[in-house]
Amino acid sequence: MRPSEMTGVTWRKSSYSNPDGGECLEVSDDLLIGVPGVTWRKSSYSNPDGGACLEVSDSLSPAVPVRDSKAPDGPALLFAAGPWSSFVAAVRTGALR
Repeated sequence: MRPSEMTGVTWRKSSYSNPDGGECLEVSDDLLIGVPGVTWRKSSYSNPDGGACLEVSDSLSPAVPVRDSKAPDGPALLFAAGPWSSFVAAVRTGALR
């Protein structure tokens, strides 16, 4: 996703943020709604029986959107590609067990 594509995004303070103004997290419900060209694939680590499935998209480099396949119209988490790659590498090596 190019920075110029983020200019129309509406942000809101997360309900989990500190009410005193510090340590705030902002979220947006706009990021993947209506974005053309986003294709999803089931993670190879998902349950093969159809439950507990994670979907990712490779369409928005340098970001990696992740969602629950049981709720395709629900929210998606958006990760920077570098940290996502580190997470996947740790899963593959068993470092998170």
